[in-house]
Amino acid sequence: MNDPSLAVAIRAARNAAAIVQDAARDLKHLPTFSGNYADIVTRARRETEDAIAATLSAAFPDHAIVGEGGSVRDGRNATSNWRWIIDPIDGTRNFTHSYPYYAISIALMHGAEITHAVVLDPTHDELFTAVKARGAQLNGVQLRVSACTHLEEALVGTVFPARRSTKLASYAPSLAALMARCAGVRRAGACSLDLAYVAAGRLDGFWVMSLKNWDVAAGALLVREAGGRVGDFAGGTDFLKGNEVIAAAPGIFVALREAIAASVTAPSVKNQA
Repeated sequence: MNDPSLAVAIRAARNAAAIVQDAARDLKHLPTFSGNYADIVTRARRETEDAIAATLSAAFPDHAIVGEGGSVRDGRNATSNWRWIIDPIDGTRNFTHSYPYYAISIALMHGAEITHAVVLDPTHDELFTAVKARGAQLNGVQLRVSACTHLEEALVGTVFPARRSTKLASYAPSLAALMARCAGVRRAGACSLDLAYVAAGRLDGFWVMSLKNWDVAAGALLVREAGGRVGDFAGGTDFLKGNEVIAAAPGIFVALREAIAASVTAPSVKNQA
């Protein structure tokens, strides 16, 4: 796609990938208990975010850049209607353990609308891109979500809440319900890549109860532009303001949402009986 904003985002992701890959090579030569190990990971995240921000701000000095944690990097642009949402290493735990499932995620928002998305898997050199109303691509080839129409045949991705999260109690029933209904459930550890895989038809659906907007912004546009549906658990589309999201091929979106809703409400109904 010939789009100036997308071109800058891709360049930013490629610059960041070079840093990530250098750090990944360094990690392979150290035991995980090494004192230098954590330092390499921390430095890689910081340098990767700095590299992305530098590339974006050089091209668009008036745009806000929101890093992981939700803070605007440059307070002078905090009120800009254009906001870049970046996750320098989505799947840090995987990266730390040399598990090859992590990504660089960059999204551009204009007001409340996500307009551009880049998700780069540096390990496999897979570049997922999307521009609003212009489709989604993987390495330049058009993407389309799967044609799955039965939840029982669906391969569905998810993200576990953190072990101390208050969401665990409500998440466990939904996991049990979906494992019983779907052909398979996968938890790989990088939300942006999970959503990219839905866009590519590798996963038929995805759900999460503990997202942050930097986890999902780019991936959500990929799914939508590949013909999929994205929403919150109530079926609404303002999911970036909450922390729950469902993304799926159109043929199973409603069934997936209803299965999750039933599992979440079932305990409270039982307790009231």
